Amino acid sequence: MNVQSYSRMEQSIRKASHPSEGERLLSSNPVRDYRSVENVSRCWLHSVRNASCGRIAFLPSDASLTGCKNVQCNFQMEQSIRKASPNPSEGGGLPPLRGGLGEGAYKILLLPIILFCLSLSAAAAEITRMEPAFWWAGMKNPELQIMVYGKDIARADVQFDYPGVRLKETVRTGNPNYLFIYLEIGKEARPGLIKFTFTNVETGRAPSPQTKTFELKPRSTTIGAQGFNPSDVLYLIMPDRFANGDPSNDVWDDEAIDRNEPFARHGGDLAGIRAHLDYLENLGVTTLWLNPVQENKMNGTGKYKSYHGYAITDFYSVDKRLGTNEEYRQLIENIHQRGMKIVMDMIFNHCGSKHWWMNDLPCADWLNHQEGFVPTTHNLYAVMDVHAPPSEIAAMTDGWFVPTMPDLNQRNRLLADYLIQNSIWWIEYARIDGIRHDTHPYADFDFLANWNRRVLEEFPDFNIVGEAWYLHSAPLSWWQRNSKLNGKQSNLKTSMDFSLMAAYNQAFDIHSTEHNPWRKVYEIIAQDFLYEDLDNLLVFLDNHDLSRFLKAGETGLERYKQALAFLLTTRGIPQVYYGTEILMTGEKKDGDGNLRKDFPGGWQGDSVNAFTANGRTALQNEAHDYLQKLLQWRKTNPAVAGGKLIHYAPDGQTECYVYARIKDNHKVLVILNGSGKEQILSPGKYVEVLGDAALGKDVVSDKMIDLGKEIPVPAKGLFILELEDYE
Repeated sequence: MNVQSYSRMEQSIRKASHPSEGERLLSSNPVRDYRSVENVSRCWLHSVRNASCGRIAFLPSDASLTGCKNVQCNFQMEQSIRKASPNPSEGGGLPPLRGGLGEGAYKILLLPIILFCLSLSAAAAEITRMEPAFWWAGMKNPELQIMVYGKDIARADVQFDYPGVRLKETVRTGNPNYLFIYLEIGKEARPGLIKFTFTNVETGRAPSPQTKTFELKPRSTTIGAQGFNPSDVLYLIMPDRFANGDPSNDVWDDEAIDRNEPFARHGGDLAGIRAHLDYLENLGVTTLWLNPVQENKMNGTGKYKSYHGYAITDFYSVDKRLGTNEEYRQLIENIHQRGMKIVMDMIFNHCGSKHWWMNDLPCADWLNHQEGFVPTTHNLYAVMDVHAPPSEIAAMTDGWFVPTMPDLNQRNRLLADYLIQNSIWWIEYARIDGIRHDTHPYADFDFLANWNRRVLEEFPDFNIVGEAWYLHSAPLSWWQRNSKLNGKQSNLKTSMDFSLMAAYNQAFDIHSTEHNPWRKVYEIIAQDFLYEDLDNLLVFLDNHDLSRFLKAGETGLERYKQALAFLLTTRGIPQVYYGTEILMTGEKKDGDGNLRKDFPGGWQGDSVNAFTANGRTALQNEAHDYLQKLLQWRKTNPAVAGGKLIHYAPDGQTECYVYARIKDNHKVLVILNGSGKEQILSPGKYVEVLGDAALGKDVVSDKMIDLGKEIPVPAKGLFILELEDYE
């Protein structure tokens, strides 16, 4: 065999092998000086036949061996390789071995080939991922999908023997590196270790690793899956921007933090949230909603760093810059110990472009527009438009948000099961109490309905709120379960009330000269007949995608106090954005990073610590204490946490919005003056809700208000009057 022939063979081995294995083999077994090696045993031929993993049969056509002069030896080698191949048709494509040097040189060449095949036999079916990594015995739904990923794993069959568990189905896709196993876990199955054995389908031999252990855990007995309801107040936190409790995890994937860059990572983490649970509990919020905590390994050369968490690259792992899965679970346990709850942000519409599966997608329809970026139209009304052709709906639901967020195809049964199980896994593992689902209308409707149904079947008290960004009540009602307007069942318990948010922000824009501004809000509430479940509407003034309600340069708290009084006493489930209590500002026009500023004092070395009264200005302390008082009071009054709402239309003369919340013998009367001057209200107009009450105690000022005479309401002022103890 001449040097040129050997070089061609070496390159063929490199091309045919797993890169790391081929390089290791050829670097550790050089045969460049082939003339100096003699007397290699013929037993290597037998070794090829028995040890070959078959990958040698995939050598490209330029691997024709033209060096061996001993024709018999040449023939034996060719036949051995062919017989070792697991796929005769592919082995048959190996070019013939003819001509060349003597048998000794052939034997020399055979040694690295044999070693190469032996190394591949250990690597060919190496399982690098099983998702989920474990499950639980005793779940209500007995079916479990396990995604198995590894080189050529689709060539394997799985075998196991475990009481109460049977193999229901094995699914292979067009990608040989994926195997989807469906198990049926019966009621009699007990916690323990299932030992899966993966056996080559065609040869009957077990590829390495031969076994993989999968744990069935006992069901969790700790607090969790409680849901959230109108008695709760959600406090929305972007973890990267709240507090940095563990600087050691700041840098990962060579991505440094830069707090001067609004679009970079700033270093906030789970440890920072845990360090300030006392602050949050004392403030009075009952539930923490965290923007996504799952891995976003999206480091790149541009500004886009995915600090916000909405470009997930691993659905089963917490981002290392935030902490670990175990630290997340420990944080939730600490939250539950305080009588508080947690909501997890999830995204099933898309993933990050650097998700681990993007370089080797499971099948040809895992993504919508798998060939590349096609933008969504963002026409949210198409999905409910009775006149819309299917192409209009697909243009909205199947399009991508941005090139860095590939759109997932939930119509793919394997992907749908994967995503649904992922949410159930986090509920049982971390004991989250609720889910906020991002970009809800962009995902497939039938998938969403099935997902909500399956989660609620497993955890009946659980709550999922969908982000459906409509500025009118009718489409928001269409998405809520049991809707009178939707012929299909969505199974979604809670909608985000963007219509009420928009009306309030428009009516009370800082530059507005609106006469009778509360009228806009009243008209949205008056359309509540559209909703099947008024209690399960998430109400809010702002969030991480919206300009903050508070504006730079405001010197008074009139808007702030009225806004929060309304938010915490109207129907639905209130949500407050982090930093609202210290008057944080930020405008959408300046970029999303400016809506998500660092909480002062959350980082070592911060010159200001707004977590303490000493670190806040007088105006910030007034705002903080006001919100704290309302939040703590709200926990004690069931009328504002699910009571009936009765309201009166704001008239053009007084510009006051008056409404009552009533539950059993608990009554609260709210008076909000939208005008810039004092207004005098006659209590006789509200006798239907006042009943025989002679006095009301104002929650804000602690003063007693005489309801037997006219009530003066200060300009832009408010009263929140408790009536039950003073009738």
